[in-house]
Amino acid sequence: MDNRLNVTYITFGGHVEVHKYRFLYFVVMFTVYLLIISSNVTIVGIIMIHKNLHEPMYIFIAALLINSVLFSTAIYPKLLIDFLSEKQIISYPACLFQWFLYYWLAASDFFLLSFMAYDRYVSICNPLKYTTIMHKTTVNIFLFSAWILPAGLFLVALILNAKKEICVFYLKGILCNSTVQTLHCVRSRTLNIYGLVNFVIVLLFPVLFILFTYSRILVVSYRCRGVRRRAAQTCLPHLLVLINFSSLTAYDILLPRLELDSPKIIRLIMALQAVIYHPLFNPIIYGLKIRRIHDHLKKLFCRMM
Repeated sequence: MDNRLNVTYITFGGHVEVHKYRFLYFVVMFTVYLLIISSNVTIVGIIMIHKNLHEPMYIFIAALLINSVLFSTAIYPKLLIDFLSEKQIISYPACLFQWFLYYWLAASDFFLLSFMAYDRYVSICNPLKYTTIMHKTTVNIFLFSAWILPAGLFLVALILNAKKEICVFYLKGILCNSTVQTLHCVRSRTLNIYGLVNFVIVLLFPVLFILFTYSRILVVSYRCRGVRRRAAQTCLPHLLVLINFSSLTAYDILLPRLELDSPKIIRLIMALQAVIYHPLFNPIIYGLKIRRIHDHLKKLFCRMM
């Protein structure tokens, strides 16, 4: 606590030998950040430029990749500054803001993945009604919901967190995630219940919905050989992204509630996985597995060569 400025500062304690390897950490993470920005922006640009990609599935993919850029920008600049700083600290208001961005964008990803699953379900199981159901207005409503609904849910949680008095000024991590609740003087039952409700709304329901739609797609694919290849090409990337992201998110959300005292190196590895794998994994998967995007990427690289 800085009494002179009346600003509360939180110390990050999750770094491992940062003073010894600060420049290595910085170079590696800066390189990863550049790769994340360049790869995601490249595919978003391809989707925007080429009219044959102006379809609901590709629009949802572009929105997901935009989220990856925003998510990384909310995390990486602060991480890079911390690697080169003598003290890894953050003001409490800035910490709460980073927490809000972290979970808002993560929740938005789950909504987008569920809308993508619905899009594939309609396309494969009801192809004759696809253009009627998935028209421009529907897509815009889905996009609006994917960003606004999670923002509203976590804005309430942000206000509840801001009202809580804190007695601990040390976080066992390298960023402000769900461990923020460990700073409070008294654990809030209201916050815990609201957090579990959010967990059900933004993670459990979307995942169950995605599994349901993909099970229906699997049944149709089994009955009709003609759609098997198409289903595999468009659904497999979404499933890979879903499995990767939901596993990391579940660990992140449940960690403080289970109060597991994991070794510092394990916490660091899991935190880095959350900020590296998903933002970098998405453009790689969609760039390699979605044929239309892959074809445009090949043409782009051939021109550059």
